[in-house]
Amino acid sequence: MAKAKPKKLKKRIFTSYLTTTVSITLVLFLVGLLALIFLNAGRLTEYVREKIGFTLVLNEDLKEQEVSRLEKQLQALPFVKETKYIDKEAAARLFTEELGEDFSGFLGFNPLSASIEVKLFAPYTETDSLKIIEGRVRQYPQVKEVYYQRSLVSVINENVTKISLFLVIFCALMLFIFIALINNTIRISVYSQRFIINSMLLVGATRSFVRKPFVRKSIACGLYGAFFSGALLAVIMFSYKKELTGIFNEEDLLVLGIVIAIVFVTAILLTWISSTISVNRFLKMKFDELFY
Repeated sequence: MAKAKPKKLKKRIFTSYLTTTVSITLVLFLVGLLALIFLNAGRLTEYVREKIGFTLVLNEDLKEQEVSRLEKQLQALPFVKETKYIDKEAAARLFTEELGEDFSGFLGFNPLSASIEVKLFAPYTETDSLKIIEGRVRQYPQVKEVYYQRSLVSVINENVTKISLFLVIFCALMLFIFIALINNTIRISVYSQRFIINSMLLVGATRSFVRKPFVRKSIACGLYGAFFSGALLAVIMFSYKKELTGIFNEEDLLVLGIVIAIVFVTAILLTWISSTISVNRFLKMKFDELFY
C-alpha cells in the first residue's frame, strides 16, 4: 500500500501538468491568432481598398493598337495596380450571366461598349485622390466615360477607419482576458500542490529551492503549449491559403515567424511571472490557511 500512494500522487501531478499544458496551448493559440489578425490588419485594409477601381468605357470602333497603347499608358501610371480589358462580347456574356437571360438576342444587337477595368493601389483610394485620378484618365482620347461607385468608396473609407479602431480595442481586451486565463491556469496548478510546498518548507527547504521546480515546470508547460499552438497556427494558415488569398500571403513566412516568436515570448513571460506569484502566495501561508 505504501508504494501505491506515490504512484497515485505522481499520476495526479502528471494529470495536473497535462491539463495545464492543454489549457495554455489553447490560450496561446488564441493569442497567436489574435497577433496574426492584428499584424495583417494593414494587409486586410489594403486588400479591401484595392478592390476599388475605375471602369473606363471606351469609344466605339477603336483599333486594337489604340486599346493596347492605352493599356500601356495606364499601367505606367504610379497609382495603377492592374488593368483588364473587356471587349464587347465579354461584356455581353458577363451581363447575360448577371441577368440570367440573353438580352442581346432580345434586342437584336449588343449595346454594350468595350471597357478597361482599372484597379488602384490602396494609398490612392481616398475620395480626394479618386477625384484627381478620374479627371486625369478622362483626358485620354480613347475614353468615352469613367465610372466608379462613389457612395461605395465613401462607405469603405469610413468603415476602414472604424474597423481599425475597433480592432485595436478588441485586441487589447482579448489580450487582457488571455493573460488572466493563463494566470488562473498556473494558479490552479500550483494550488493543487500547496501541501507539497508546505511539506518542503517544514523539512528546511529554502523558498528559492521550493520555488524553482514549480517555475521550471510551468515554463516547460508554456513552451510545450507555444510549440503546439505555433504548429496549429501554421497548419491552419497553409490549409486555408486559398480562402485567405490577399489577406495572408503564403510566401510571407516573416509574419508567421513573428507571430510564433510572440507566442513563445508570451508563454515564457506569463508562466514565469504567474508561477512565481502563485508559489510565493502559498509560501507565505500557514498550514491552517491551506485548507481555505
